[in-house]
Amino acid sequence: MKAIVDCNNFYCSCERLFKPQLDNKPVVVLSNNDGCIVSRSDEAKKLGVEMAGPYFMAKPLIEKHDVAVFSSNYNLYGDLSWRVMETLRIMLGKKKIEVYSVDEAFIDLSIFPPEDLQAIARQIRETVETWTGIKVSVGVAPTKVLAKLANRLSKKDKKKTNCVVVLDTDEKIMEALQKTPVGDIWGVGRQYAEKLKQHFCIYDALQLSRMSEEFGKMHLGGVTGIRLIKELKGEPAKDMEEELVNKKMIATTRMFGSPVGDIASIKEAVATYTSRAAEKLRRQHSAARTISVFVVAKGENPNVDFRGATYGDSVTLPAATSFTNELIKPAVAIVEKLFKKGTQYKKAGVMLSGIVPDNSIQANLFFSETKNCERKLMEMIDNVNFSQRDDVLKFAASGTDRNWKMQQNFISDRYTTRWDELYEVS
Repeated sequence: MKAIVDCNNFYCSCERLFKPQLDNKPVVVLSNNDGCIVSRSDEAKKLGVEMAGPYFMAKPLIEKHDVAVFSSNYNLYGDLSWRVMETLRIMLGKKKIEVYSVDEAFIDLSIFPPEDLQAIARQIRETVETWTGIKVSVGVAPTKVLAKLANRLSKKDKKKTNCVVVLDTDEKIMEALQKTPVGDIWGVGRQYAEKLKQHFCIYDALQLSRMSEEFGKMHLGGVTGIRLIKELKGEPAKDMEEELVNKKMIATTRMFGSPVGDIASIKEAVATYTSRAAEKLRRQHSAARTISVFVVAKGENPNVDFRGATYGDSVTLPAATSFTNELIKPAVAIVEKLFKKGTQYKKAGVMLSGIVPDNSIQANLFFSETKNCERKLMEMIDNVNFSQRDDVLKFAASGTDRNWKMQQNFISDRYTTRWDELYEVS
């Protein structure tokens, strides 16, 4: 049996954890640059606040009902996510956990007898909530797809299910499949859902589960479709996956606080993003052979051209490196090639690829000993920045004013990761 543990309205739950006065009150969290709504409490959903809708459009409704608004606080959310996942690892062992996203994890419960699954799921929920303060829902079923389906049902009527649903009999599975619209099945996107409804009159998960594997192959993406049909039938087709420790590509991208039209500011932003990406690279003891940079122009008519045109280029380095200074130089050079005077830009990003272990890189015989010791300098910078936070040490190319930084007008304190912002109990 598989289970999925899903944090309820995770970003909102993180904010409420340190503001208990907001319990049972409407809360929303905004995306980068305070642009769109990315998390809503149940109370905000009932008011009609739309998910992924622009904040400026929802603002009248939010102000009318005194909805609490927060900017995304990734330092806080990342730390609380780690605490939730670490709680699960302590309870069940690292090999039994697959972290699926910042607020979800699959669990292998095959070692437990079927009659204990309800109690085990309830114990997991209670322990996570007690140890971390984050409320979660638990869905248990024979496959991952059915577990996601069970988890969805556990949230539909929290008072009735107590946020735990276990599909351990054919009758329960069939009832759950019948209650689930085809568009709410994990792995069935909007386009597939419309296709299934319009061309095959398939409206719920039960109807889809009765289709053949060949149907899944032809109409739901080949092998992916076959696995989906199998999982709906209760046949495991998606194994538990080990956590990816070392990434094959590292990216840092951000929206600007307001459109930027001067090359100096864009260079500062790209240098800053390169520094962040290099830190991530060194954290996994790797080096990169290729660096890519892109910028996104502001559309002439934002109502029509919302995405804006993207311009990018990449450079293959002479040798793989993780040194920030060696990565900033080509990144800034790419900006000079991409920048067009008179164009306003709203976003930029840096990607590192061609990643290899840094212990496979040999020192250069033609460089001085000082040059080959830059690794120690990078370690020192990382240690200082990690202990002091907020980029106490940074390269001059990253700038000092950083007027291009994204807006976070409703940001809360980083209660668990900053000494000067620790939560105070009076």
